[in-house]
Amino acid sequence: MNGLTLVIIGVCVYALAYRFYGAFIAAKVLALDPSRATPAYRLENGYDYVPTNKLVLFGHHFAAIAGAGPLVGPVLAAQFGYLPGVLWILIGAVVAGAVHDMVILFGSVRYDGASIIDISRKEVGKVTGVATAIAVIFILIIAMAGLALVIVNALFNSPWATFTVGITIPIAFLMAIYMKWIRPRDIAGATIIGVSLLIIAVASGPFIARTALGRFLMFDAKQMTVILASYGFLAAVLPVWLLLVPRDYLSTYMKLGVIFLLAIGVIIVNPAIKMPAFTQFVHGGGPIIPGKVWPFLFITIACGALSGFHALISSGTTPKMIKNEKDILPIAYGAMLAEGFVALMALIAATSLIPADYFAINVSPAVFEKLGMKVVDLPALSQLVGENIAGRPGGAVTLGVGMTFIFSKIPFLAKLGGYIYHFVVLFEALFILTTIDAGTRVGRYLLQEAGGLIYKPLKNTNWWPGIILTSFLISFCWGYLVYGGNISTIWPLFGTSNQLLGAIALALGTTIIIKKGKAGYLWITLIPFLFISATTLYAAYLNIVNNYLPQGNVVLVILSIAIVVLAVIILVESALKWYKWLVTDKLTPEEIKASPFYGESTEKNQAEHQAICPSKN
Repeated sequence: MNGLTLVIIGVCVYALAYRFYGAFIAAKVLALDPSRATPAYRLENGYDYVPTNKLVLFGHHFAAIAGAGPLVGPVLAAQFGYLPGVLWILIGAVVAGAVHDMVILFGSVRYDGASIIDISRKEVGKVTGVATAIAVIFILIIAMAGLALVIVNALFNSPWATFTVGITIPIAFLMAIYMKWIRPRDIAGATIIGVSLLIIAVASGPFIARTALGRFLMFDAKQMTVILASYGFLAAVLPVWLLLVPRDYLSTYMKLGVIFLLAIGVIIVNPAIKMPAFTQFVHGGGPIIPGKVWPFLFITIACGALSGFHALISSGTTPKMIKNEKDILPIAYGAMLAEGFVALMALIAATSLIPADYFAINVSPAVFEKLGMKVVDLPALSQLVGENIAGRPGGAVTLGVGMTFIFSKIPFLAKLGGYIYHFVVLFEALFILTTIDAGTRVGRYLLQEAGGLIYKPLKNTNWWPGIILTSFLISFCWGYLVYGGNISTIWPLFGTSNQLLGAIALALGTTIIIKKGKAGYLWITLIPFLFISATTLYAAYLNIVNNYLPQGNVVLVILSIAIVVLAVIILVESALKWYKWLVTDKLTPEEIKASPFYGESTEKNQAEHQAICPSKN
């Protein structure tokens, strides 16, 4: 097997899926209605509800959903061989992940940008609403902590990376001001300015690192954690148009550009896939992931195939900015497939390394010695990137080394290995940071919704005391976990909780389809729901019994049990509702038509659309 073959297979699968399966869901299942005025217009406030160009919004959405998962997960899962990861990335993204994102975004748009918490409470019941609120907020905090740990480890004591990542903030401000007041709607001009400044920043990074500014930017892990949490607070408080959207837009196309260049590199070099299709670790006992390929592959590769975190974005920032329902297909289904392609590229980069070298990077020297393997190219790779890369677990270094190895085979890039490697690490940091800022803002939305049940003013998204308080709380919580934690304590729980959130979102997606009067199509969400629920609950059980209890990690045991109990409550009540609506007390045509999910446009919808946005859609 070689990398070019996998690229061709991936492009063909995703193109056909978008053209046929995605279009089928958009037209037949969801019945997207371009004549409806979206909440971005009806509730426009210039702060959260802002009609946004679909290309810019695609950039924001993709940047928000595509964090560490599609980069790190496939690299770690390569332990099982290349084939399990390839199959899950291709099949999972098409029939589970993209469907999950599209249905939830549709449901939130029809519910005026409400979160999955609010929708669950109104459509399923108060118990599910409360359980979903607790579970989602808890899972989000864990997710932000897990993602933040990766970026802290990438940026601390690295002035070059810190400068380049940090400079994207004032660049985003400049782009926002340019598009808001200087040249409104001049997206091309803003893009040129942003990309040009970013290229200059990246190129000047090595020189900045040797100056007094570089010494000032030398932060340790604790300091970087405080800085990152402060940034999360800032991103959650400021208007979306000022920081979040332009920065994510800029980062997205840098991400896509790098992945595109990697694809070109794979086409030119056509690296051999040196990892076998299956390794001996598919049966368990692996040095990176101790469990068997099922169920642990499916909680290791989350983003890139199916990720519950995406539901928070699809019912968070994005639905408040959709200009037209028809944009849901490219923004939700399309962005998920793009993320799947990113995951595939990461897997190719990792599996192009000799297995012994791959394991030498991803486990400690003591563990590697027990494997009885001998490194082959590791000394040469260390020299190529200018770093000692042995014993650097977590996936990020492996991806950087793999991409550098591929690019170094191109003659005129052979002597730029160190620069390429550090650029890739920087690229990974940007990839993750955009998810953190959007996730923190979504966390603010969720806390405001939940807090509004106790103190009504908190639910007002325009009330500044509530905005500041909830933004501080969500940033402080995940920052606290990062400050006192590490990858080994947070990441396993992150994987399990993330997929359980995916199961909860798919359950809500099934509810949406039933309430829409499309029960004949409920298999679209029900099948992936059943699979990921069984898989993740089993993985949670194994983590508790085989990992957390033997280690005496009581905190992780309690947290895992709490998440599982909340998820089971939600899933059981949802199933009971489905049984009622489909069997015992069937929904009437009048009840279906009264649902906000009902597909047919009314004269009222059309009149409202024409009055609010006659020339904008």
